[in-house]
Parts: sequence; C-alpha cells; structure tokens
Amino acid sequence: MWRRWRAAPQNRLGSSFSDEIQNLFESLLHGPRSEVMNKLITFLALLTLPAFGESLRLATFRADVTPLVGAPLCGGLVKPVAGVSEPLLALGVVILSDDKPVVLCAVDWCEIRAGDHVHWREVLAQAAGTTPERVAVQSLHQHNAPIGDAASHRLLAGFASPPSVMDLEWAERALKGVAASIEQALKNAVPLTHIAHGEAAVEKVASNRRIMGDDGKVAKMRLSSTKDAALQALPEGLVDPLLKTISFWNGEKKLAVLHYYATHPMSYYGDGMVTYDFVGTARERRTQDDGVPHLYFTGCGGNIGAGKYNDASKEARVRLGENIHAAMVVSEKQVKRVPLTKIEWRARPVVLKANPEFPEERMLKVCENAAAVASTRISAAFRVGFARQSAAGVPIQFTSLHLGDDVCLLHLPGETFIEYQLFAQQQRPGGFVATASYGDGGPGYIPLEKSFAEGGYEPTQAFAAPESEKVMRETIVELLRAK
Repeated sequence: MWRRWRAAPQNRLGSSFSDEIQNLFESLLHGPRSEVMNKLITFLALLTLPAFGESLRLATFRADVTPLVGAPLCGGLVKPVAGVSEPLLALGVVILSDDKPVVLCAVDWCEIRAGDHVHWREVLAQAAGTTPERVAVQSLHQHNAPIGDAASHRLLAGFASPPSVMDLEWAERALKGVAASIEQALKNAVPLTHIAHGEAAVEKVASNRRIMGDDGKVAKMRLSSTKDAALQALPEGLVDPLLKTISFWNGEKKLAVLHYYATHPMSYYGDGMVTYDFVGTARERRTQDDGVPHLYFTGCGGNIGAGKYNDASKEARVRLGENIHAAMVVSEKQVKRVPLTKIEWRARPVVLKANPEFPEERMLKVCENAAAVASTRISAAFRVGFARQSAAGVPIQFTSLHLGDDVCLLHLPGETFIEYQLFAQQQRPGGFVATASYGDGGPGYIPLEKSFAEGGYEPTQAFAAPESEKVMRETIVELLRAK
C-alpha cells in the first residue's frame, strides 16, 4: 500500500512536497497515538490542497495562418499572393499557474497593428481563459506575409480606387483557428517543472542598416539585401550577435523551446510567394530535429538586416537559415536545467504620442488621392490609424514574463531599434533577458530620438513622436526591475 501512496504524490506534487507527505505518513504509522490523530488531520488537509506540481503547466499550440491566393501581402505594399513556398504559422505556449494563464504567440505575419493587435489579444485571451493583458502576440515580420490592420483597410475603402491592405474575412477565420488551437492545447497541458537557457553567436546574418557618415548623418542605407560589393564590405556595425534560447521541461522531458534574435527576417520578397523565410526554415528544422515545438521571436531589429551577407539569391536564403539553425543548436548545448517554482507577469499600458510632423488632416488627403501610388496611400493610412489610436488614449501593452529569478522575457511593440534590446539587457546584469519586438505594429519604426536628425529611412516610417525614446526606456526599466 505504501508504494501506491508514495507514487501518487510524486506524480501530482513536487518532489519536496511528496517527501514531506512520506515523512508524515511514516510518523502516522509509528508515532504516539495523540500525535497520530493530529498528524492524520494534517495529512488529510494536505491532500485537499492544490497539487504543487499542477500549479505550473504548459500547453503548446500551432495553427496555419497562410493567406489565400490573391490576398494582399505586406499590407498591399508588395505583390499579392501568387503561391505558397511554405505555410505561415502561429505558434505559441500557454503557461498555467495558480494565477491567470499567460499566452506567448509568435506569428509568421509582417505586422499586426493597432485595433487588430488588441483584437488578437482579446480573442486569444478568451480561448485561454485569461485577460488580454496577459497575452503577448509578436509578429516575426517576414514581408511576403500579411499585415493585419482592418482600420486602415476600411479607411482606404472609403475613397476612390482604394488599394487593399488585407483580406478581412480570411483574417478573422485565421484568428479563430488560432483560438481553436489554444482551446485544444489546453486539454493536453502537462506539468512544467524546469527551464533551461543558453545563447550562441550567430555567424554572418545581422548587420546594421544605417551607415553613418563623418558628419553624424546617415550616409547610406544597407537594407535586407544588396549586391553592392562596397556596402557588403563595410563593417557589420552595432548588432546583438547573440541568439538567446529558453527551453521548458517536465523533469527530463523537453516540452518546448523559444528562440530570440534581432534582425529583419527577409532574404528576398515581393514575388508573391508566401514564405516564412530563413528564420522559419531554421525554426521548423529544429522542430523536426527535436520532436518538440520550437518558436522563434524577432528581437529589436528595426535598424538591423542581413544586407551585408545577403545578395537576395536563393542560395543566400538557404545559407542564412543554416546559420540561424546552427546557433539554435549551439545555444542548447551545455545548458543546465533549473527548477521553475515561480513566474511573474508584468504589463504596462503605454500611450505613445503621434509624430506631429504628419497631421491627420494632411495624411487623409494623401489617402484619398487616387492618383498617388498605392504604397504612399497605404503608408498615410497607417499614420492616420496610429494618430487616432494615440489621440483616443488607446494604450499599447508592454509586457514581461519573469521565469524564476534570472530569466526575463520582454515584449515590445513596433520596429524598435537594437539599442533598446541592448539597454534592456543592461537592466539585469548577471541575468538573462530575451527581447521580442514587433508586438503592436501601430507605431511603425521606433528609433532613438537622435535618429530623426540623423536621417535615413526608418524615421520616415516612424509614426510615434521622437520623444518616445524616453517613454520606451522608462517602461523597459519598470518591466525588468528586480524585486
């Protein structure tokens, strides 16, 4: 009989807790009668408490979010869907505890913006039985992929000859599919007992897009690809060379792995062929290697691309994927599993002010100008959407997940510059901070304040005011501050 009693607590409870019950049971058998009755009452009371091992559980989900042939890609800024190289996926984990569940979702879309990002978090929260503030939805930012921005699509639809931003009906069906995958995953949640973390340098992928001149201004832009040998020969510039990895475990069984790396994830695009590109290739290869889900999150890659190492050839896409995959493998070597006994979720609602250089009235005139090129009208619609969101006081959620005392996962909006990621790491010296950007895409690029005077492409597509840097840094400090 004792073997049965001992096995049940170990399956349901944490090991230290089950040891306490074992000691208590033995004392019931051998202790004085008066103590036996008191301890019997205690023993029965302990059995009615929530099981410690069940206080942390993990569910993983996976859903197809591939757009249909003819649907807009990159918000209508590139050729629409002509075919599919690889299906686009929404991948995620749900962490269950004695608090409300936490949802982390990585989506193979270019962006999910403003009201659409709010809607995604609301729908996924309902599926997981939690609140929207405890849901992080991050796009990977591949460009042969959709942008979710129903408000901009509807705004343009009110004018003559409107460009199309997204397929509204299909996008809603895709979101419902993600929610259904969460509901199904929760039925198969398993104990989460340990985590492990590691990092590895990525070779020959990331390089800074902004080439500075001697005058302190941007002299040249080196974007996601170039065939210019002179640009390829220039130094990488400021990057974060490390890919960071966190894995979840049930005892000795690996459950899921999260990877974080900062770069624009495009090798080439604009041909109408839907693809999760080189980062998705590496991710899916690791999933096949391992037999467990691997997720990839794009870090603060607003001013980072693969331009130095990418000539937009098919061979370059393969090579970039191999380099990411190699770093993923190395990042999981020689890691030590540690018990995960607590998690903490932090959320900070932030309203970023719109850039006053682009007033709504002027942007609306651009939107209605049927003679303007589609990309100009779409960009103006994006600006209007963000300005209205800001004016209405609709906040953007900045969040962090603390796993134990050392590991922090930070979730930021927009196309944030790499400096924010490096700043975040400085807030926890000796700790492990992994940053995912491309949450709410409404703000567009989020450069540094000085970047606007330096010039270059990114400030022209930054919808939030230059002074947003101060708010960004203050919020990052709050989300990462040790308690």
